[in-house]
Amino acid sequence: MKRTKRLIALILTLVMLFALTACGTTDTGAKSTPEGDSQSASEKESSSDKGLEICIITSTGVDDGSFNQNCYEGIQAFLANHSDCTVTDIKEMDYNELIPTVERMVGDFDVFVLPGFNFSAIGDIVKANPEKYFIVVDSTITDSAGNAVTLDNAYTMTFKEQESGFFAGIAAALETKTNKVAVVTGMAYPPVVNYQFGFMSGVNYANKHYGRNVKCVELPSYAGVDVTGANVGGNYIGDFSDEATGKVVGEALLKEGCDILFVAAGAAGNGTFTAVKESGGNYVIGCDVDQFDDGVIGDRNIILTSVLKVMDINVEKQLNAIYDGTFVGQDALLGVESDSCSYVSEKGRHQLSDDTLNKLAECYKLVKDGTIVPAANFNGFKPDNFQGL
Repeated sequence: MKRTKRLIALILTLVMLFALTACGTTDTGAKSTPEGDSQSASEKESSSDKGLEICIITSTGVDDGSFNQNCYEGIQAFLANHSDCTVTDIKEMDYNELIPTVERMVGDFDVFVLPGFNFSAIGDIVKANPEKYFIVVDSTITDSAGNAVTLDNAYTMTFKEQESGFFAGIAAALETKTNKVAVVTGMAYPPVVNYQFGFMSGVNYANKHYGRNVKCVELPSYAGVDVTGANVGGNYIGDFSDEATGKVVGEALLKEGCDILFVAAGAAGNGTFTAVKESGGNYVIGCDVDQFDDGVIGDRNIILTSVLKVMDINVEKQLNAIYDGTFVGQDALLGVESDSCSYVSEKGRHQLSDDTLNKLAECYKLVKDGTIVPAANFNGFKPDNFQGL
C-alpha cells in the first residue's frame, strides 16, 4: 500500500513539474517583446500573420468628393484584396488637433494614412514609433524643431500639382467664351499654391502659343498668404470645409464675368459648385479626382473636365508593400513622369472640344519630357515666367 502511495505521489510530482515547465516556456516567449522591438517595421509585419489595422485621419472626412476620398479609395482597393485587414476613419475638424489625435491613437493601429499638409510636423511621433507605419500625403515631414526628416517607417508622397493645374489652365483658356477664368482654392499651403500657379501658367501659355487673350481674375479681398508669409494672390476661401464662403467666392467671380472656375478647395469647393450650378451656363474644372458625377444638375453637367492627382493607386501600392514586407520609407515626388498627375479625357466624362483635347495631349508630352515646367510655389518660376513659356 505504501509503495502504491509513493508511486502516485511520484506521478503527481512529475505532472506538476511538466506543467510548471510549460508555463515557464510560455512566459519566456512573452518576455521576448523587447528583442522584437529592435526589429524593423518591415521585419515585424512580414513575420506576423496578423492583418493590418489601418487608420485614416482627416479634417473634412473621407466623403469630401476629392482629396481625402481619393486617399480612402486607395485603402478600400487594398482591403478588397485583403479581407484580414480593417480601416477606421477619424474626422478631426480642428486643424490643431490633427497631430495630437495621431499621438493618442498611435497605439491602436498598425498603419496611419494622413492626407494633408497639416500632418507635416509629425516627425517626432513617427520616430518614437518605429514599429508603426505612416503614409503621409501632400507633405514631407519635420520634427518638432522644424528639421526635415526621412524615416524608415514613413512614406511621404508629394505631387507636382502645378502640372495638373497647368492642364486645367490650358483647358479653361481654350474653352472660355467670356475670356475670364479663375481658380478657387482652400488654404495657401504649398500643394494648393502649386495648383494655382500651374493654372495661371496654363492660361498664360495658351495666350502666348494658342492665340488666346484670357484673363485670370483675382479678388484682392480673397488673396492668399503662403507658409512663408508671402502674398500669392488668387481666390482663397481660407478653409477646406467652409462651403458657405466657397459659394460666396464663386458668386463673386461669376459676377466678374468668369465662366469657368477651377476649384481646388476640398469640401469648401462644394459651395463653389453650388454657385455655378445656380448660375446656369457656366462651368467648373474638377480637382484631384474625376468629379463629373458631382456636376450633374437636371439635364446638364457643370464639369468641363477634371485634373487628376493620383493618390489612390499610390496609397494602395504602399499598403501592399507594408503587407508584403517590402515597404521602403522615402520621400516621393510624383508627377506626369509617373502618370500621377493628369486630366480626364475619357469619353463621356468631360465636355472638351477635340481641338482642346489635341492641344492638351501636345502639352502633356512637353511637360513629361521637361520642355515645359509650370510655376509652383517653390520651384523658382512664376506664372508669367516659367520654363517653356
